[in-house]
Amino acid sequence: MLLAGLALPVAGGIGLTAKSTAEGFDDIPDDFKTPPLTQATQIFDAKGGLIAKVYERDRTVLPPDQMSPYMRQAQVDIEDARFYEHGAVDLKGVLRALSKNAESGTASQGASTLTQQYVKNVNVEKAGDNKGAVLEAQRKTLGRKIQELKIAIKLEEDLPKDQILTNYLNITYYGNGAYGVEAASQRYFSKDNKDLTIAEAATLAGLVQNPSQYDPKLHPQAAQKRRDTVIDKMLENRHITAGQAKEAKAAPLGLKYKEPHNGCITAKAGMGFFCDYVRNVVKQDPAFGKSAEDRKKLWDTGGLNIHTTLDPDKQAAAQNAVSSKVAVTDTVSAAASMVEPGTGKILAMAQTRPYGLDTTKNQTVVNLNVDAAMGGGNGFQPGSTFKPVVAAAALEAGLPPVQEYTTPNKIEYPTMKTCEGTWRNETRPRTVVPNESASEKGTYQLKEAMARSVNTYFVLMEQEIGLCAVKQMANKLGITAKASGKPLEEVPAMALGVEEMSPLTMAGVYATFAAEGTHCDPIAITKITTVDGKDVPVPAGHCERAFSETTAQEMNTVLNGVTKDGGTGSELHLEDNRQIAGKTGTSDHKRAAWFDGYTPQLATAVWLGGPAGGVEMRDITINGDYHTEVFGADGPGPIWRVAMNDALRGTPKQSLPMADIPDPVTKPDPSTTGSPTGSTDAPSTTPSGSQH
Repeated sequence: MLLAGLALPVAGGIGLTAKSTAEGFDDIPDDFKTPPLTQATQIFDAKGGLIAKVYERDRTVLPPDQMSPYMRQAQVDIEDARFYEHGAVDLKGVLRALSKNAESGTASQGASTLTQQYVKNVNVEKAGDNKGAVLEAQRKTLGRKIQELKIAIKLEEDLPKDQILTNYLNITYYGNGAYGVEAASQRYFSKDNKDLTIAEAATLAGLVQNPSQYDPKLHPQAAQKRRDTVIDKMLENRHITAGQAKEAKAAPLGLKYKEPHNGCITAKAGMGFFCDYVRNVVKQDPAFGKSAEDRKKLWDTGGLNIHTTLDPDKQAAAQNAVSSKVAVTDTVSAAASMVEPGTGKILAMAQTRPYGLDTTKNQTVVNLNVDAAMGGGNGFQPGSTFKPVVAAAALEAGLPPVQEYTTPNKIEYPTMKTCEGTWRNETRPRTVVPNESASEKGTYQLKEAMARSVNTYFVLMEQEIGLCAVKQMANKLGITAKASGKPLEEVPAMALGVEEMSPLTMAGVYATFAAEGTHCDPIAITKITTVDGKDVPVPAGHCERAFSETTAQEMNTVLNGVTKDGGTGSELHLEDNRQIAGKTGTSDHKRAAWFDGYTPQLATAVWLGGPAGGVEMRDITINGDYHTEVFGADGPGPIWRVAMNDALRGTPKQSLPMADIPDPVTKPDPSTTGSPTGSTDAPSTTPSGSQH
């Protein structure tokens, strides 16, 4: 009756009945007993090193024995000194507030108990980043007050006072992005909460009433005055001695302020993009929740320890390579992805331009290593690095590794079968594909054609097996769409790498060759635990045979030939002369250059070009070195070599499983340069395609 008359004087006037007030009284959500507090998530590399700490709200939940007893007492003394004496409602406090307000003619004196404040904080926490829901949780309406009071009364029945206080101290906001007492202790004093002095605990306790007004960083005098008020309250309630109070008030604020470090921008040098990739995995993989909303909630709630595949040594090798060979201020950039054959583990993900939002420092948050859906751009034409996909499809279709075609320097694209029908060269003049050099004409077998990167050879191979076979092989190798997410197009120029891919995708392709034909989807996360030690299910690695071991051995032999004398990558041998295989690639107009290569232990794809794809790498200076034009062997190739040397140094040498493919017998060029599909006298329409 006293409560109804004093605290809720207009209840009857707005139609609030006893029945509606009591409705659902016993059905308070469990969230109020053990609220799912938003906490920081930590992301670790494969060796346990911290990559970054990310959070929506900076909070570390503490058990009571890890909290300073001074902190617990100071918060009670300044917020609700009779907390341990009253129930959910402090009737003496209500009377005192009414008396004070009547004397002053204002409503400045509140009567909310610490339990009621806690209930309100839970409602705000549950609202998350929904501004409308936050405002609703903070509305000072009669209905909301009654609802909060109802829950507070039930909480006092179900939870001991100490637990309510612990929950309160973990949920409360202390300003400057610090939620809960541990984050506040680290923010203002750079120490654990359990180690706070009386003065430091009083400073934090005083912040709760108005974190902005009493901000010790911005308003030190106001903060110190508020601190001393808290100390006086602690003395008044006999929780400290007069000597302790005197000493605490004499102490300076003693701030050791630590700026909040949040998000992938705080990651170790070069790891920000991988950190962002991990975030996208959690938010997109159904293993982390059936709906996008569920996955976002898991990420936003945080409190996760995410263990990843990133090898810090290989990451350093890749980052050093892209940074030492391409300057941040160059018009072009480089990106490198490293994948472990046979597992799909992403071991490194590096790029020249640093992770960040300051474009004046050439920073970017676009991850050039990955597809658009995972935080990247629309990818880059892989050029001739796609030709091995065509070769693998041909070998699987039954063509021999000594498959031979006689071809002039340029040909019109021939008619080809697709999965759905037929592609015909119906443009006028007809589209023509040339080789890079005028001397590239004659009879070639697969080894020589791959080593010299003869465009016309692979177009004829593509014609024989059909575009559908090429597309199906691409799918098996992890190329299920363009980097933009658009479907692959069944066009003859796909053999020349005209459909944009990301370095991570291409690293996965070449890892399949290294793993004897077994393709593994890329994985970045190996284990996730919550802060209380519970396991969170993570996506299982998925590996599947893409082609036979025989095809793999033949492909290893063919791609090893690219790195030998006469091959476009002959200068890219490693310092310990270990066996390697790979392929150079350069897109039309030199807008992108690649080298994708591997050993049995490691596959690395390196791209070089303009981040937006529009830089023609002719008459260009890169890292102080002038290039008349850039090819895969002399642009990204040296980056690949530096990265692989550093990454593999000290590891055992392993041999690639190879096939015995005889070297082709040199044959004279055909006497005519006429095209088998039409005259080369027709005007040439060069496709957007690949050279060496």
